[in-house]
Amino acid sequence: MDTTDGTLDEALERLHTWGPEFGGFLANHGPMAVEALVRHGQAGSVHRWIDHYEKKLEDVPSPQEAITDANWQDALGDPRRVTDWATYFARQVAEHPWRDVLAEWWPRLLPGIAGAATHPVIRVGHAVRTLLDDGEEAPRVAELAYALGYWAARHTTLPVAVNPGGAASPAEALAVLPRIADQQVLPLDGLAQLPGTPGWLATVDSLRVPHDDPEAVRAQLTALVRATVHRYLDHGHGHGVLMVHTATAPNAVLRTLPALPRELWGASLGAVWAASAAITSVYAAGEAQPPLEGVGGLAPEEVFERSAAHGDEHVIKLTDTALDVAAWATDGDDERALAAAVRAQLLIPAGS
Repeated sequence: MDTTDGTLDEALERLHTWGPEFGGFLANHGPMAVEALVRHGQAGSVHRWIDHYEKKLEDVPSPQEAITDANWQDALGDPRRVTDWATYFARQVAEHPWRDVLAEWWPRLLPGIAGAATHPVIRVGHAVRTLLDDGEEAPRVAELAYALGYWAARHTTLPVAVNPGGAASPAEALAVLPRIADQQVLPLDGLAQLPGTPGWLATVDSLRVPHDDPEAVRAQLTALVRATVHRYLDHGHGHGVLMVHTATAPNAVLRTLPALPRELWGASLGAVWAASAAITSVYAAGEAQPPLEGVGGLAPEEVFERSAAHGDEHVIKLTDTALDVAAWATDGDDERALAAAVRAQLLIPAGS
């Protein structure tokens, strides 16, 4: 990613003047989308994309009460305190190295990874990728603070305790994951059905999480990202937008692993698998769609150019993750991963 022209930092500063949500509960995807656009050679379209996108954004919510090291637990999971949380984390990253702040807060926030349909952890993952790969300019550190603050404000635990400790691979577990009875619901209402869904907990607990081997955790998390991208291709039509997060959330955690203590890796895999499985059960279609025609041979950069032209933030983010999966293939590009991005272009209405 070329970060020398200042486009990413200018874009983040623009987007930081807006609140983290709009329309009641919809997440501001701007920081995530512009990071992906710049990374994949589309920096020239970033400010034009923001010009359209910011028309639906809302002002930063008013602060309520200062959050401190002594009272933070009272504000955890309170969306009314989102600006208080952003201020708190801005102070933390100003006073301490961002890696130390992340390492301290990651295990506190991890149980609430499902909050806001996993948007907060996805935003964290985009911020950390930039900090690790491209430099620690002030707007990028500020973006991490905003992302952590959003996560703290929307911290939401699943209504069932998950403890994966079986032998299944992600693809094996996803293949038999049961769906909830009523999928025509908002995310929180869908999550509430999980405890009463026969076989759900046993299936989620069947995943292998090798806690004593961090590199095996990384490999299993990589396999989870691949499996969820492939599943989007076949079953994403259950809800084209929300099914995107089944793949982008685990990829956000995968991108964050290098900045975390290795002893946190196993718990990170378990938590994001549970959140991804939950969204899959709530929104995945039961029947697979037929394969797409005419996508074989598409180059990854061509697929991303199409997604950037499409303009929808979810399409851009899924394509960003699909390109990661394609790049991991040992025998050339992963055509199913690229086809999943094309599927998103077809399922989701064009954006800005």
